[in-house]
Amino acid sequence: MAKTSQSLRRAALLASAVAVLGSLTACDTAHRTETASRQLSATGGATRCHTSELRASVGRMDPGAGQRNLPVVLTNVSSRSCTLHGHPGAAFVDASGRRLGPDPERTPDAPATVTLAPGETAWAGLRYASPEVSGARAATPAALLVTPPDERESLRVRWTADEVPAGGNAASVYLTALAAGSGP
Repeated sequence: MAKTSQSLRRAALLASAVAVLGSLTACDTAHRTETASRQLSATGGATRCHTSELRASVGRMDPGAGQRNLPVVLTNVSSRSCTLHGHPGAAFVDASGRRLGPDPERTPDAPATVTLAPGETAWAGLRYASPEVSGARAATPAALLVTPPDERESLRVRWTADEVPAGGNAASVYLTALAAGSGP
């Protein structure tokens, strides 16, 4: 009987120790969460920009030596600061939404995180060889679909520039990583 009583005491002590450790872990986790929250509040708490918080536009074309260069601009239209990191996605489409040519290739430049306060902009450079110079099959898009980094939803921008490469060996289109501002 003494052995059973001793086993019960050990089990009770073990259960108490587990309960105390569990509450200490919960307190530590709560403290870490509260500290992280305070740090985010102190720095403005900027988190990733979502498609619904942005507006896309295409800036003025800067032609040069058979090249077409255009800034693709994302503007923060929300009431909070948010961040963008990396390359946006892009695709030329016709009036029915069918893709024209290959999606732009990402340039190998190292992306930086851009923090956008409400109303601020970031841009990526869209570059391609003029189809009349390169010999690529050409098409005139109705729009450019722009997808912010880490998002699935696209923003549709009416295309007002000239033809773009839509096929053939010289149909490469390039897109740089996002940088602060509205273009070069």
